[in-house]
Amino acid sequence: MSDHDRDTTPPVLPQRPQHQPRSSGAGRWVVMFLFFTLAGMFLLGGWFLSSVSEAMDSLAAPTDLYTETIVRSGETAQRIAIVPVTGIITSYGLSPEQNMVTRIKKQLDLAAGDERIKAVVLRIDSPGGEVLASDEIHNAIVEFQADTGKPVIASMGGMAASGGYYVAAPCRLIVANKLTITGSIGVIMQSINFHGLMDKVGVQAVTFKSGANKDMLSPFNPPEATSDEQKKILQDFIDSTYEQFAGIVESGREKKGHRDTKHAKELVADWKDYADGRILTGAQALELGMVDKLGNLDAAIRLAEDIAGITEDTARLVRHDPPVDIMGIFRLFGKSSTPPAGSTVKVDFGLNPISLRPGLPYYIAPHLFAQ
Repeated sequence: MSDHDRDTTPPVLPQRPQHQPRSSGAGRWVVMFLFFTLAGMFLLGGWFLSSVSEAMDSLAAPTDLYTETIVRSGETAQRIAIVPVTGIITSYGLSPEQNMVTRIKKQLDLAAGDERIKAVVLRIDSPGGEVLASDEIHNAIVEFQADTGKPVIASMGGMAASGGYYVAAPCRLIVANKLTITGSIGVIMQSINFHGLMDKVGVQAVTFKSGANKDMLSPFNPPEATSDEQKKILQDFIDSTYEQFAGIVESGREKKGHRDTKHAKELVADWKDYADGRILTGAQALELGMVDKLGNLDAAIRLAEDIAGITEDTARLVRHDPPVDIMGIFRLFGKSSTPPAGSTVKVDFGLNPISLRPGLPYYIAPHLFAQ
């Protein structure tokens, strides 16, 4: 380096010592504050979720809090309970506590336990339904009358066919409008067959079974695959269930010990000729002895008053309404109405008939009901 360069080069300034910031407790306090805040939020959130869960459980839990609704005012100590049987008779509902069978049994229990209730009017407007559900309601009515001595009067609305008549049969008396659709005494069991459709779309079903009859009514087998033995098994089952129905009609209509002989009508000798699944009007059913009187709900109530020894038009009419199942409503709205694309095949036949569960027997008139 030359003398000139040394003269022009600026001197290097000495570095100033850097002072390290003194640690402060403020940072630790911030960290602790954040930690306890988050912990509190987690605890509060857990408590909130637990409270919500308990509240939901209480809403979903079965309850006996039926509400008594006064349908018509009258004498407090002279009451008649109205028990509705409306729509498809089924053991399914929003929840096990909210199905038709459970509700009707509970309403009959409430009527049995209330000494002020002297009679029950079963208001039916139904095309029928499941065999087992119809039979359970029938048995509940039989037991109620036997245990309490209180009469049950059936009042048929616009329709009381098949299973609707089944539940009316044990009632002490049956009142129908002359235009009521009733009858349809019989059993039906259906199975939809997809074999032809599967052939068209190139789909085959592979089945493993323990016995030759295990896949009877399978929708994947060709119809001609149903053997004569299988047809006989199914027909014997249907015939046996039908005989049960016919026996219920005879038991309810012919045993005068459980009915009021003053108002009751007897079955005609050839009534079974009309119990072939055909529908009947209320007027035709009266001629056959399948109902006792023509009239509306008011006529059935007056008949109940007469049998129970209550002055006409003075009874207080009550109805026991089931509690609202909030969780059942949530479950209902939680179900997706639109299945994933490609998961279903819908065939439009131009009508929307009732959906019968394949392989399940029904006391129902399916042509009388559309969804």
